[in-house]
Amino acid sequence: MKAPASAPATAPTPDPAPERSPAASSDARWLTDDEQRVWRSYLEATTLLDDHLDRQLQRDAGMPHIYYGLLVKLAESPRRRLRMTELARYAKITRSRLSHAVARLEKSGWVRREDCPSDKRGQFAVLTDEGHAVLRRSAPGHVNAVRQAVFDRLTPEQQKSLGEIMRIIAEGLQPDEAGADLPWLR
Repeated sequence: MKAPASAPATAPTPDPAPERSPAASSDARWLTDDEQRVWRSYLEATTLLDDHLDRQLQRDAGMPHIYYGLLVKLAESPRRRLRMTELARYAKITRSRLSHAVARLEKSGWVRREDCPSDKRGQFAVLTDEGHAVLRRSAPGHVNAVRQAVFDRLTPEQQKSLGEIMRIIAEGLQPDEAGADLPWLR
């Protein structure tokens, strides 16, 4: 959403004597007016896109966008199965949230869990034939929604730039080190 014309495009005026954390240093590099416009445009576009795709999938397939993504990942995996930890890493969600999502997908008959024979604590999520059929029926409408919302609005050069920019941002937010504090690694 666009800020009102009277709202500052940089940092708000701090309250007198606020408690400061290390992250709230007075040395902050506040966004310029141009950076603030880019940032707010990004937030507005991603919020609207997430909502648009979620509503389309709820209406046409009876599932939220995140469930569709889980079904796609399972469909792309060998034997349509993946360790739950790998599926959480792919979806960028906590294992607890994934467990809840898979339970809902199981209730619909689209996914089933199987124990891992080599690890008593591990489980696989497996896409069922019914889940695969739902995915095949849902995919054309979803692809159409993505195409209309994103690709049809951009030139080929803009598409390439967007892909490069998003890849750079994603790579910067996913450290490779083993001790990275990422929710899907917990």
